Amino acid sequence: MADTHRVQVKGQDATLDVGKEQSILDAALRANAWIPHSCTQGTCGTCKLKVLKGAVDHWESPEYTLTADERAAGLALACLATPREDLVVEPTGAVDDDVPHHRLRDFTGRVTELSDVAACTRRLVVELDEDLAFNAGQYCELIVPGAGVGRQYSMANPPSEARRLEFHVKLTPGGLASDKWIFSTLSEGDRIALRGPFGGFHLVREQAEPAILIGGGTGLAPLKSIVRHALEHNLVPELHLYHGGRRREDLYDVEFFTELADEFAEFHYHPALSEETWDGAMGMVTDVVIDDFRSCKGMSAYLCGPPPMIAAAVKSLKRRRMAPRLIFREEFTPINQGSA
Repeated sequence: MADTHRVQVKGQDATLDVGKEQSILDAALRANAWIPHSCTQGTCGTCKLKVLKGAVDHWESPEYTLTADERAAGLALACLATPREDLVVEPTGAVDDDVPHHRLRDFTGRVTELSDVAACTRRLVVELDEDLAFNAGQYCELIVPGAGVGRQYSMANPPSEARRLEFHVKLTPGGLASDKWIFSTLSEGDRIALRGPFGGFHLVREQAEPAILIGGGTGLAPLKSIVRHALEHNLVPELHLYHGGRRREDLYDVEFFTELADEFAEFHYHPALSEETWDGAMGMVTDVVIDDFRSCKGMSAYLCGPPPMIAAAVKSLKRRRMAPRLIFREEFTPINQGSA
């Protein structure tokens, strides 16, 4: 049996050598042949592709993401499927050729900061041994020592800081990466391995529309990267960042964003609390946004946080007449956030 199979990606003008235990997505991204994706864990379905020739093993592709009828019709999840033989495949999602794509690579680095910044939340800063090219909003997989598995965290730094990566980690009791490693045994000075970049959530081009950014908890991380990148390159005429928490202890980087708002007239920072009285905005962060804007027509939105917050934000923004095509989102779940 061959150790690799040839996989032709239709529309990408690419032919890949894919290992027998390697996912099609991993091989494609390492060859810089872009396949649309988001979670890389089989939960979102963004990486679906059509198998035009050959057969694949689906492994643990969940039924709610890839139904039996879809499998029978030749669909597969690129993030989980491995080839049984040589293949011809075609991604079902559109590929935006105007967005720069960066080759997936393996990296190592040293932990230079590990600090508590909010309730059950740590800032992890890693100084890489070499530069990592990525788009503002993308993420990496941190490799858990001894387990050999990756857990996903978004970069909070802008792409201009190609060696200093900042991650925000939420503690989940019992979590393999957070509880059993980052909040327990990991220390400053430790060596760390990671791979990236991943994901299609980003802001990379100049746009005419003002932008509303809404983050819940550590969903702030990719939004911080986007804000800093957009301000560095004057990409957006006006930026409104909303960060929601239950209590004051849930908010972090308040001083950083307050100073940033003082420095840049086009940037506005709106922290909000849902369960504690204070002198700032109160209520669910999505409700605070709607209270501030009678109409969102002609604006865009970048959303990152737990699925219920994302769903509420999309519904509210549409109600305020924002075009669905201008709403971009990244859902943080226990699986794809790396807290498992």
